[in-house]
Amino acid sequence: MNTVSIAIMENRLRKFREKLKEKDYDAALITKRENYIYISGFTGSSAYLVITQDDAILVTDFRYIEQAGMQAPLFKVTKYQGSLIIALNDILKEKGINSLGFEEAYITYETYADYKEKLSVKELNPLGGIIENLRLSKDHSETEVIKKAVEVADNAFSHVLPYIKPGVSELDIAAEIEYFMKKQGAKGPSFETIVASGERSSMPHGVASGRKLKLGDAITLDYGALYNDYCSDMTRTVFLGNPCEELKKIYKIVLDAQISALNSTRSGMAAKDVDGVAREIINGSGYEKNFGHGLGHGVGLEIHEDPRLSPTGSSILQDGMVVTVEPGIYVEGLGGVRIEDIVVVNGDKPVVLTRSTKEMIII
Repeated sequence: MNTVSIAIMENRLRKFREKLKEKDYDAALITKRENYIYISGFTGSSAYLVITQDDAILVTDFRYIEQAGMQAPLFKVTKYQGSLIIALNDILKEKGINSLGFEEAYITYETYADYKEKLSVKELNPLGGIIENLRLSKDHSETEVIKKAVEVADNAFSHVLPYIKPGVSELDIAAEIEYFMKKQGAKGPSFETIVASGERSSMPHGVASGRKLKLGDAITLDYGALYNDYCSDMTRTVFLGNPCEELKKIYKIVLDAQISALNSTRSGMAAKDVDGVAREIINGSGYEKNFGHGLGHGVGLEIHEDPRLSPTGSSILQDGMVVTVEPGIYVEGLGGVRIEDIVVVNGDKPVVLTRSTKEMIII
């Protein structure tokens, strides 16, 4: 169960209220799980936060009353049974709320229409990603949890290498990775584990299948651990037996691109320019058409967050941002290579959290 100090939670709530005041909204309704974890500390699967300048109320059902009381001490916990809308309306009326902010990028149109019809407020206004923006740069407590999630994934990589043998299926490898991570304290994988071998390794998101490993295969392992609700993400490509010359060449290109991009990941740099460092190396090697995804993405409470390191990434990197750096080359019918680390933006020198070797491994 994730625990964060009262001082940190007070600081997050203070910053959120400052942004809410700038928008001149009376209150905000927070329903996205990652957002309410961040701002309240409550990790259950159902919560509705009503936040004003003076009040912080967490509405949940019978299942989570005790947990919410322990995890969200800055919030008044209110139980609802029956109609959620009635429970929310009672709060909004009691607090005299006229303008209510909502998470426009998260709720469905159906939910919005329901709020519009049934909530007793004069205005429903988009929050404009206030909490998501606060979540961009991680504080020390978040970085420490992410470090642990990365450590669990790193350990899983070392653990699974002896299991990689001819005749073993991709599903077997994925199961061993996930089982080991749980034994190390993870809640589970942070996303569906990718094990793509042989010709399937040309699929960037080739989740584990029943295909059995063969000599000569490139095997891409892309996975992460969910630890105290924070994610990790890493990719390594290994070879079962001696790979062909083109795959060896591709591996070296990808590694050069990855290291160069890592060294360029610094505060104040445009996300698209970091992507450009890796892309220039890959394009210059003749594989322009074989690197079709962005270089990386933010990682935190969600496995894919802002900022996005891509040719269109508009963010400027800032200290405390946690991002992946994961170039790849994928050749249909041959296979592919991807190498991925998680880094913390830290002035001119990023802190690389992923520790697993990036030297070519031939099993």
